[in-house]
Amino acid sequence: MKWYHYIACFFAGAFLANTVPHFIHGVSGDRFPSPFSDPPGKGLSSPLVNVLWGLFNLLVGYLLLRAGKISKGNLAGLTIFFAGIIAMSIMLGITFADKMSN
Repeated sequence: MKWYHYIACFFAGAFLANTVPHFIHGVSGDRFPSPFSDPPGKGLSSPLVNVLWGLFNLLVGYLLLRAGKISKGNLAGLTIFFAGIIAMSIMLGITFADKMSN
C-alpha cells in the first residue's frame, strides 16, 4: 500500500465514528450539536440536520474505506482504520461531554 492509503484508512475510521452520534440522535428526534449549529459544534441542530450530517459522514467514510483498500489481510491498514475510530471517538466524547449544559 502507498502512504496515502493509510491516511484514507485513518480518516475512514474518523468519519465512520462521527456518523454514529449524529445519525442516532437525528433518527431519535433529538437535537444535537453539529457544525451547522449556532455556534458551530456548541449549539443544537435539528434532528434532520443531524441525520443528513450523519449520512454525509457515512458516505465519506465509505468512500475513504474503499480508497484506503482496507482488507482483513492488511493488518497495518486495519490498525490505522481503528486508530481513526479511537481518535475520533475520544475527541467526540470530550467535545460533547457538556452538550446538555447549553
